[in-house]
Amino acid sequence: MIFVTVGTHEQPFNRLIEKMDELVANGDIKEKVVIQYGFSTYDAKHCEMHKMMSFDEMQQTFKNARIVITHGGPSSFVEALQYGKVPIVVPRQLKFNEHVNNHQVDFTKLIAERMNNIIPVYDIDDLAQTIADYDTIVKKKNSGESSNNLKFNENLGKIVDGLMREYD
Repeated sequence: MIFVTVGTHEQPFNRLIEKMDELVANGDIKEKVVIQYGFSTYDAKHCEMHKMMSFDEMQQTFKNARIVITHGGPSSFVEALQYGKVPIVVPRQLKFNEHVNNHQVDFTKLIAERMNNIIPVYDIDDLAQTIADYDTIVKKKNSGESSNNLKFNENLGKIVDGLMREYD
């Protein structure tokens, strides 16, 4: 299942929802797509649509998703990261009247460069290929099994195990 969330900003993010609906309609996406569409006005015909979701519903959907696609709002993609998902981030853009400025683009670029734990998509026409290549792209990201936190914890565990053996 692919979960798409556009958050609660009052400007529509129809561009992302239309593209997802198109990808399902033309067969590029063959799995279920669940969309939290907020204030968007496009009514997708090929996806499961939810204007808003309760906290518990959101958490469960994040957890169950194979792929999470979010807008560039940090709380949305941080939520995906907390569940070990590497989110595809499609920032809202001023030129499409999706936000008041391009701070989501700027923030997405910053996080992608510094943290390497999200997959940015700035051109909506790149989304289909990004979804198709998702499993390969994820292997190059700092999250999930390749996470620095996971490596740190594994190394710390080895050190503690070694120390405990010395005192046995």
